[in-house]
Amino acid sequence: MKLRIQVQLSIMMFLEFFIWGGWFVTLGTFLGNNLNASGGEIAQAFSTQSWGAIIAPFVIGLIADKFFNAERILGILHLIGAFLMYMMSQTTDFSVFYPYVFGYMIAYMPTLALVNSVAFNQMTDPAKQFPLIRVFGTFGWIVAGFLISLAFGWDSLQNIENGLLSNTFLMTAVASAILGVFSFTLPKTPPRVEKNQKITLSDILGLDALKLLTDRNFLIFFISSVLICIPLAFYYQNISPFLTESQVEDSTAWASAGQISEVLFMLLLPFFFKKYGFKKTILAGMLAWGIRYLLFAYGNAGDLFFMLIIGIALHGICYDFFFVSGQIYTDSKAGDKFKSAAQGLITLATYGIGMLIGFYIAGMIADTYALSDGGHLWKTIWMYPAGFAFLVFIFFVIAFKDEKINYKT
Repeated sequence: MKLRIQVQLSIMMFLEFFIWGGWFVTLGTFLGNNLNASGGEIAQAFSTQSWGAIIAPFVIGLIADKFFNAERILGILHLIGAFLMYMMSQTTDFSVFYPYVFGYMIAYMPTLALVNSVAFNQMTDPAKQFPLIRVFGTFGWIVAGFLISLAFGWDSLQNIENGLLSNTFLMTAVASAILGVFSFTLPKTPPRVEKNQKITLSDILGLDALKLLTDRNFLIFFISSVLICIPLAFYYQNISPFLTESQVEDSTAWASAGQISEVLFMLLLPFFFKKYGFKKTILAGMLAWGIRYLLFAYGNAGDLFFMLIIGIALHGICYDFFFVSGQIYTDSKAGDKFKSAAQGLITLATYGIGMLIGFYIAGMIADTYALSDGGHLWKTIWMYPAGFAFLVFIFFVIAFKDEKINYKT
């Protein structure tokens, strides 16, 4: 892969995840403080991510694999997202905010599969090259968190009360517009269907990727991806309110410690793949989810603050060893014609079905254990995802038959 293309793909990943980290981490705190949203309403807002992910495979199957260049669709979706993000920054009522965030997530979630498709299309050795590109997405998330906390201070306890978290949407709108324009300069990623090839309804909807589910191991991986994202939803939805209610200053910067560790483990991922194989690598990620929630349950902002930091820092193992290795595994299983649809399928499993269920349960549990002063019984709340993550770990140990993935080392 040429250096120029590597730089382009790295910038693409940086902006893609800068945009996500620039508003999603603080969304729960913003909704609770700025819009006075309940736990159920916060769950509805977070669930728009899942609805976008459910729609994403059909968008990818219809557009990226069949008719139009993936990089052009990526640009159009981010330009649409820039407008919607600006409108979100101007709202003061949840009923007005919700349609904008719903529309935004329908536009944004397909881009997660599209950036993977653009990147994989340029690679000769994905298992080795992809982590080195994807790590810049992690840098983007970290920079967004540090800007919010350390540069602008929008998430300080005082500024949260003053409503300054709405500025995160303006920052993200600008970044989305930049990526929208930049996408049109990316390497061409044309449709994989031949010009004269007949296109069926199955092709248009990307249903050919569902054939992957006839592979027993991939089916177990798909089911496990759905299940592990149920406890994952608790983290995304609750981490900002949890740290804020625990009186942790610069909470968004502290939350970025997870992405800092992600950089390290992203670079170590090829080594783990080579030495331990796919099954052990992904099991390490599952186990880390359960451990981190136990640390959140028993840690605090005082003498046991280190437990919270360790729990956040485990994100590197949680995310890289499960999600990134899963993306590589999916790419290795997909045929050349349906790589985009296959990435969309795994997006459906994780950010779609799994998190949709998880956000609903997390919102219900948050309301159940809400206190009259606006706080929550966090120890009890965190025990639910901890127990579920350990159950998924056991299921994968028993059901998944270890296999070697064909990749260069």
